[in-house]
Amino acid sequence: MAMSKIFQLLVFTILFFTCLQGFAQRKEKPNVLFILVDDYGWMDAAVYGSSFYETPNIDKLAAMGTKFNNAYTASPVCSPTRASIMTGKYPSKLYHTDWFGAPQPWNYQNHWTRNKPLIPAEYSPNLALEEYTLAEAFKDAGYKTFFAGKWHLGESEEYWPEHQGFDINIGGNNRGAPSTGNKFFSPYNNPRMENGPEGEYLPLRLGQETASFIEKNKDNPFFAYLSFYSVHTPLMTTEALELKYLRKRAKMNLTDQFEPEYANTNRTTQAHAVYAGMVEAMDHAVGMVLESLEKNKLTDNTIIMFFSDNGGLSTSEGQPTSNLPLRAGKGWLYEGGIRVPLLVSWKGTIPEGRESNTPLISIDFYPTLIELAGLKDSFKGNGEMDGLSFAPLLTGKASDFSRDAIYWHYPHYGNQGGNPGSVIQEDGWKLIYFYEDNRIELYNLSEDIGERNDLAKVEVQKADYLKNKLMTWLSETQARMPSKRKTD
Repeated sequence: MAMSKIFQLLVFTILFFTCLQGFAQRKEKPNVLFILVDDYGWMDAAVYGSSFYETPNIDKLAAMGTKFNNAYTASPVCSPTRASIMTGKYPSKLYHTDWFGAPQPWNYQNHWTRNKPLIPAEYSPNLALEEYTLAEAFKDAGYKTFFAGKWHLGESEEYWPEHQGFDINIGGNNRGAPSTGNKFFSPYNNPRMENGPEGEYLPLRLGQETASFIEKNKDNPFFAYLSFYSVHTPLMTTEALELKYLRKRAKMNLTDQFEPEYANTNRTTQAHAVYAGMVEAMDHAVGMVLESLEKNKLTDNTIIMFFSDNGGLSTSEGQPTSNLPLRAGKGWLYEGGIRVPLLVSWKGTIPEGRESNTPLISIDFYPTLIELAGLKDSFKGNGEMDGLSFAPLLTGKASDFSRDAIYWHYPHYGNQGGNPGSVIQEDGWKLIYFYEDNRIELYNLSEDIGERNDLAKVEVQKADYLKNKLMTWLSETQARMPSKRKTD
């Protein structure tokens, strides 16, 4: 009897210290999975209010952690936001203010904007190798680093993911969309990814590659960056998914509806069957990756972030989605162009099923992940990040998080109809400064999320204060400006 109790105590002691050791390892080096969707709007998931798109895996991810209702991209177009995630810096400081490949000021003569009153600012088309990227920070901390999908942060190979901190690069190159081969279907003819079986669908391939990487590295800490080409144009899905949503559209009696947005029109109903199929396929790929984490018992040791690089495409190029109640979409400085979904989970550390209305922006991810992963003490960066760690919001210490205003600078004409401008948002107030005519618009987002009621001529004191603060920030960051076009 005594020996039995001693044996039981010994077993308990071994199990106890084994659990403690596992917990310590878990806290010391959690895995990181960052999921970035391209052109994915704020209303493009069921958990954010869509009744047309089906997103069970994204909804599951939301239930696993915190859903943010006021998360922003650093730009209304892709490359600047992607650079902000990799560096923790505002795009204006990096001169990454337009999508890489857009015309520069010196070659706008033959561009569609040649008759516009402004010449857009020059931008830098390569993420400088001198920048200490998020991937490099994790690699230096002993993590295996993996990239799959859209990169779009460098014109030539020397700036692609494998030279920016990623051990593995599958599909990342200079292109902003799958524009070679059969585009979203194999053969892809992508210089950084082998073709799959004919007809293979790209988002599922990227999901499978990420799931496989997780399986192979389950015993080592990893930083996996799944950067979908979906749901960017070209609008392509499988026949089965398109048919499914054509039937659903008819059953729901949906029609295509639009409203004016300056010289463009803005979609006001989610009813595009092909786009809905793209959303579901992307969601299925997310499910493949979550299943791999669960299968390998890594869910409780993995920080997961889900985000988009800009708002949903609603005013051009097929106008596939609606961002209502937000105004406009991709390429615009209105909320539809910059407010997007953000979901963050870490089972056992971040409470499940929470929502937050605190404004965040994509420059915040770098310092947040560094803090959550416990890398602050060994971090080799130069400390010049503009972002703030929102780890306190995730771990129940919201009172420890505070921020000043957040800013945007887009000195370009958007392909989707947007005009050159800059923005400041502070305490729910948003001021937009347009460079064509030096005009301002002012909105109280807490009461007017759709930006329908311009208060610039009513709240004059507030407008002056925000405009002055915006101009100070632009000067301090040495932001490049558009210039007036010379007329004969």
